Amino acid sequence: MRIIIGGAGEVGTHLAKILSIENHDIVVIDPDDDKLRLIDSSLDVMAMVGSATSIELLEESGIKKADLFIAVADSEHTNITAAILGKKLGADKTVARIDNNEFLKDSNIKLFRSLGIDYLIYPEKIASREIVGLLRQTGTTEFINFTGGMLSLFVLKLNENAPIINKTLQEVSRNDGALNYRAVAITRDGETIIPRGENIFKLHDTVYVVSNRTGVNDVLKYSGKENYGIRNLMILGGSRIGKLTATKLENEYQIKLIEIDKAKSIQLADILENTLVINGDGRDIDLLNSEGLQNMDAFIAVTGNSETNILSCQLARKMGVKKTIAEVENIEYIDLAENMGIDTIINKKLITASRISRFTMSAQVSMIKCLTGTDAEALEFIAKPESKITQGSLQDINFPKDALVGGIIRGKTSFIATGKSRVEANDRVVVFALPSAIRKIESFF
Repeated sequence: MRIIIGGAGEVGTHLAKILSIENHDIVVIDPDDDKLRLIDSSLDVMAMVGSATSIELLEESGIKKADLFIAVADSEHTNITAAILGKKLGADKTVARIDNNEFLKDSNIKLFRSLGIDYLIYPEKIASREIVGLLRQTGTTEFINFTGGMLSLFVLKLNENAPIINKTLQEVSRNDGALNYRAVAITRDGETIIPRGENIFKLHDTVYVVSNRTGVNDVLKYSGKENYGIRNLMILGGSRIGKLTATKLENEYQIKLIEIDKAKSIQLADILENTLVINGDGRDIDLLNSEGLQNMDAFIAVTGNSETNILSCQLARKMGVKKTIAEVENIEYIDLAENMGIDTIINKKLITASRISRFTMSAQVSMIKCLTGTDAEALEFIAKPESKITQGSLQDINFPKDALVGGIIRGKTSFIATGKSRVEANDRVVVFALPSAIRKIESFF
């Protein structure tokens, strides 16, 4: 595919990196020559200096032949203008990053589509939704629903309490009887393993499990986890993520939100009716203690500084807070943060890449989720009539070894996949795959 990216910030650079690995023809446009020089020296892409709203530059970039135009500059107005121009100048599909919740109303989405923008992405809102989901499934470090929760992916860290430690995947499945869940991947020492029956679960493994609704309690039991109620919540940082999360949860939980900027604190206090907004520095341990950090059930750090978020979450863990969530935008810090005991890492670059990646695939994909702490992805494909995936049982169609079908959704029912399972036309199929398998999987759907 020919893909043009408007904006060489953190999101644009990350997208260029992951898409260039997949051998797409990538053009990156940005007015900052220094940013482009870094991209040009490290990635196999074409870099063009200038604004993505320049008609002349868009034409020079080959917009008429572009399969996808992605506008992810820092300015929302630039992105909207660039995406509209990109569509009018010939791009097949256009995506614009926004930071205004109002634009996501159904009537406004239709308006933007009529103007030529196929998809609006608001990373902070998606991140907020993930946080809300995690607070409702407190035993997991990451949680993803497929097709309204008919199947779910749980990400669990194994500690000393996990009964499955030193057992094989085959032994766990045999003990369970009915197959209501399946481990689809294990991350160990920075390596992701697609497990088979003989693979053994070890202490400190991160395990990715696909489950149907009846298997949720068993998943938590075998991993030594439990869901616990949350009543008291502290949010550090009045960022868009912090504000959106508080807005969604302030009628369910007792929330304290700490924001260092006084003007922003006053503004948040006016917007958030049932949240206690405190103007203060979240790095001040005495402040956190005086506001009852030790009494919190969950702590969310979403300031603009990854280091502050990591260290404050570590403090919260030491104070006995059960659930900690940190926004970490420096990808190189993610492994460090997880090894320091932080439950969940939120990264807007990965969130944005997940949403945009599905537009680059030839198969029909209803969802892609790039997971933190691993290069692997969870995908939900829709099986087309007479596609290769429907031509036999999973064990007979030579499905790639670096991928695994976790579950199948058929109409109003869902089931966990085994080697004997058969996929039918129009089934929704949840697949966990390493990067090396992505293009191979597409041919099956």
